[in-house]
Amino acid sequence: MSTSAQTGKESGAVAVVFAELYEQYLPKVFRYISYRVRDTALAEDLTSSVFEKALSKMSSYRTDKASLATWLLAIARHQVIDHYRVSSKRQAVSLEEAADTPSPRTSPEEALIRKEEVQRLHVCLAELSEREQEIISLKFGAEMTNRQISGVLGLSESNVGTILYRAVGKLRDRFRE
Repeated sequence: MSTSAQTGKESGAVAVVFAELYEQYLPKVFRYISYRVRDTALAEDLTSSVFEKALSKMSSYRTDKASLATWLLAIARHQVIDHYRVSSKRQAVSLEEAADTPSPRTSPEEALIRKEEVQRLHVCLAELSEREQEIISLKFGAEMTNRQISGVLGLSESNVGTILYRAVGKLRDRFRE
């Protein structure tokens, strides 16, 4: 088999694997980024960039270092950090989209109450530290386990659990105020 034919087969195999990766992890990566930025279009752009970087760095991925989900979310995390570094904006967790999607069975009063609660939650989330926001985004946005979060952030699993527990407690207390 010629070298170009072998390279073509390898490229095809990478494309199939990457397509599966994209289908499986796109929702988690997008939700994570959506938690970290306020703009849906920006979240879509950043998500696209994450998968572009993942495709270009696929050959450097090592299964002995991290799971595929952890590796992708680490890329997503760095993409968000780079975005804020360039734009010099403070990171905030966005839940505005959730408030704008009322259930078809929801009355206008219930939709208004829900929107106000989401806005209050948004304010409470913005009061948390960057690390707490990051962990909440990974836990609830990307639906990662504490072990996966610890791999992305370089913290111990128990430290992630402790920070998450305290952050949720702060949110609960501030939300009740």
